[in-house]
Amino acid sequence: MKKGVIFDIRRYSIHDGPGIRTTVFFKGCPLRCLWCHNPEGQSQKIELVYRKNRCIGCGECLKSCQREAISSAAQSISVDREKCVVCDRCSRACSSDALSIAGKTMSVREIIGELEKDRAFYEESGGGVTFSGGEPLLQYDFLNTLLCKCKEEAIHTTLDTCGSSPYDAIDKVRDKVDLFLFDIKIMDNRKHRKYTGVSNAQILKNLEKLAETGSSIVISFPIITSINDDDENITRTAEFIASLHTVQQVNLLPYHRAGIEKYKSLGRPYRLDKIQPPSSRKMKLVKEKMEAFGLRVGIGGG
Repeated sequence: MKKGVIFDIRRYSIHDGPGIRTTVFFKGCPLRCLWCHNPEGQSQKIELVYRKNRCIGCGECLKSCQREAISSAAQSISVDREKCVVCDRCSRACSSDALSIAGKTMSVREIIGELEKDRAFYEESGGGVTFSGGEPLLQYDFLNTLLCKCKEEAIHTTLDTCGSSPYDAIDKVRDKVDLFLFDIKIMDNRKHRKYTGVSNAQILKNLEKLAETGSSIVISFPIITSINDDDENITRTAEFIASLHTVQQVNLLPYHRAGIEKYKSLGRPYRLDKIQPPSSRKMKLVKEKMEAFGLRVGIGGG
């Protein structure tokens, strides 16, 4: 039975597609967006998470670690991630939930079992499941099998994707996806590489091809202060989206700083610590500018 690596399953979501949804977060992403608020979804590897603010300094994790990857620090601990093999002994010994594991292997049957618990909410609200991440298409075989099973069970499916994958993968799953949430970030290829680590050429081409098939698409457009909120990028983005005739809506997603602590818990630096969220006035101006191109635009999830 096919298995995949999942880092979270979130119930009662109302911003990841229509109705009340269950969002399944796949681990692994080809992009490294500097503003990413789910850094635990970037690597496909299972990772150790250490939340210093929860640590009570009991020392039980030091006793449990057979690799000597954990040492004492001032009123806390230090994790040597080179030595750590993510064996889970320390997190099981931690009584304060300061240590936890990001990611676990799950089967299709296990995930469908979780979805079935929420079927009544889907039926009442017109909801379903959203596969997000990370990037679900990195685990294509597992995703495809899950989508097939969801169709058999009559569960509405939404795929949240950055679009950075071979188009063949998108084409093979699209008939099992009821709605695509497709990200657009920056139109200038040089800037896109600088801030996400990859070219946007394939992403934009994939979106054009997907729109030509008649698939239902909602665009997710994060607004990052001083990075992609300039008039030129807003205009080019609106023009491009307006040329795609099956896009139902554009959702503007204002940058937030909620992910900063996650980077610390994974032992990684956060490079946008001086960037502030856009003002409500700025978001309104972006919305009005894009609406002038005949687009239906929302702020947040809708």
